[in-house]
Amino acid sequence: MTGTGESRPEAGGIESSLDYPVVLSVAGRPCLVVGAGSVAARKARGLLEAGAQVTAVAPETSEAMDDLLRMTPSDRLRLEPRAYRSGEVVGYDFVVAATGDEATDRRVTQEAIEAGVLVNGAPAASIRSVHLPALHRQGPVTIAVSTGGRSPGLARWLRTRIAGTTDRRLGVLATLLADAREAVQSDGRSSADIDWSDVIDRVLPLIEAGKIDEARATLDGLVKR
Repeated sequence: MTGTGESRPEAGGIESSLDYPVVLSVAGRPCLVVGAGSVAARKARGLLEAGAQVTAVAPETSEAMDDLLRMTPSDRLRLEPRAYRSGEVVGYDFVVAATGDEATDRRVTQEAIEAGVLVNGAPAASIRSVHLPALHRQGPVTIAVSTGGRSPGLARWLRTRIAGTTDRRLGVLATLLADAREAVQSDGRSSADIDWSDVIDRVLPLIEAGKIDEARATLDGLVKR
């Protein structure tokens, strides 16, 4: 024990300040984006792709946000053309502070933290906020790369290169595996008893060759053994 009452990990223990990665489900949930510039539009688009109900608040909008508003139904994305009002983070499940004005973003971030609302906000106040990773989606598969908010450019660079190495049929494989796992569980068996790595090694070449029906039949046979 230290003189401050804090404990130090013993040799071989865990000593780290790394972020804890999670996947957040926001489908059907109310989310607030404060700001309407290009960065805010990109983050709003990501929330919409995840099924969120998004409200954007900003006195002015960018071309990117205007385009997003035009292509999105009003019951999924609505804009309130005004400045942020203190305390309005309450009632939302997730908040994004992306006005580009440091003082405003800091205030929104701090208010959300104090209200117990998850927030992606001002870097200077990020000790309890959420860092958004660079994403690559392929069907139900999501590949996320994060640098803990320290280097978004590096995260995007890594994301692009990882995306270039993944097979374009990865989404098909994920869908077939999900169906197989559901079938196993419906039979009252545990999917943990199946060597999924071996299954993937056997099925993926068929998918890559475009033999989807054969891949499905092979997968069915492997999980029923």
